[in-house]
Amino acid sequence: MDIFIKISQFILSLSFLIVLHELGHYIPAKLFKTRVEKFYLFFDYKFSLFKKKIGETVYGIGWIPLGGYVKISGMIDESMDTDQMKEEPKPWEFRSKPAWQRLIIMLGGVTVNFLLGIFIYIMILNVWGEDYVSISDVKNGFSVPKEFEQLGFKNGDQILKINDKEPFNVLNVNKELFLRDVQSIEIKHLEGTTEKINLPEDIGLTMWTNGIMEPFVPRFNAVLDSILPNTPALKSGLQKNDKIISINGKPIQFWDEFTRQVQQNKERKEMTIVVLRNGSNTTINVTPAEDGKIGVSPSVGPDIVKYNHKDYAFSESLPKGTSAAYWTLRDYIAQFKYVFTKKGATALGGFGTILSIFPKKWDWQRFWGLTAFLSIMLAFMNLLPIPALDGGHVVFTLYEMISGRKPSDKFLEKAQIVGFIFLIALLLYANGNDVYKWVTGKF
Repeated sequence: MDIFIKISQFILSLSFLIVLHELGHYIPAKLFKTRVEKFYLFFDYKFSLFKKKIGETVYGIGWIPLGGYVKISGMIDESMDTDQMKEEPKPWEFRSKPAWQRLIIMLGGVTVNFLLGIFIYIMILNVWGEDYVSISDVKNGFSVPKEFEQLGFKNGDQILKINDKEPFNVLNVNKELFLRDVQSIEIKHLEGTTEKINLPEDIGLTMWTNGIMEPFVPRFNAVLDSILPNTPALKSGLQKNDKIISINGKPIQFWDEFTRQVQQNKERKEMTIVVLRNGSNTTINVTPAEDGKIGVSPSVGPDIVKYNHKDYAFSESLPKGTSAAYWTLRDYIAQFKYVFTKKGATALGGFGTILSIFPKKWDWQRFWGLTAFLSIMLAFMNLLPIPALDGGHVVFTLYEMISGRKPSDKFLEKAQIVGFIFLIALLLYANGNDVYKWVTGKF
């Protein structure tokens, strides 16, 4: 049942975005009296699930859910219908219109997607507000990996400022480190001293290379939640709600202290673990498995991090929602520098990856948040200067406007074919990565 809910949200979101994107092309085309032959949600190779002709346009739904399209007369597009291009241009054809009108038609889709993303973010904030965590609401401070200890951070540190500014939501620190230009973090150590730590310029790349996507994790007590089946922990007698007191005589209070002690046991020797159970101490001996783990997960209590809530009037949500859309776009562009690494190439995902980000239960706030993100992502991707995408058409039109020379139809046809082949190859590669992750259980 959960997978059907995820698929339903995915299809609804995708359909909504595709229809509005294509409307962005359709409306200016009609305003400039350009004939639109087809308006389709999804692709209709060989046959359609539904179609109806109204006026000069056939409206329909295809059976291949990989996007949608509007077929505009006199335009070389993914349909590769070149027969009409051999005839004399007609007044209602795309190729007969002034360059500035053609540019507006081609930019219509991405413009709608950008504006839609902004509008959705504004309405999310106006309807639901937002949750945040202030710097004083992380009770036990943060735990950090050894790579960040080498920079001067310590377990239990509290974050005071990021780039000399107090953060609105301190839990955004990991995202900002990875995608934004964070030059310094001011922290307060457990002993009460404060320190401003300057960060290397490539801190995001360090996180990516070492797989440390959340270097700052709120610190919580070493209490067991789940005991995994067929693991050393289960065989030894560890139980849910056990509170770790010590390992091999070393006192333990927080989960990061517990995991570090387990990780340091590289020779997989038997460990003596003392736990508090039902008010009394119990001693248990555990030998880690071949992967060095014992098979437990932590219990994260609600008192570890205090969440606050802020509501926004519509006038307040306007600048805040616009800012959210701006940072969504900027962060999305920033992550592209990681795509062109060896690890980034293998991390590239397709429809399965997009499907996986939708929740298992229907949540309208989450649904609209993901739809806003996908709308901005779709706008940016379509604006890339690749033939067969809107951005490719825009580049050729701008070249014509600047140089005064229009590229030949033959050139545009070949460019369209090259761009289409490139996109199909990219689509197959990305979705192939998804299949591999699914088969290997890495999703």
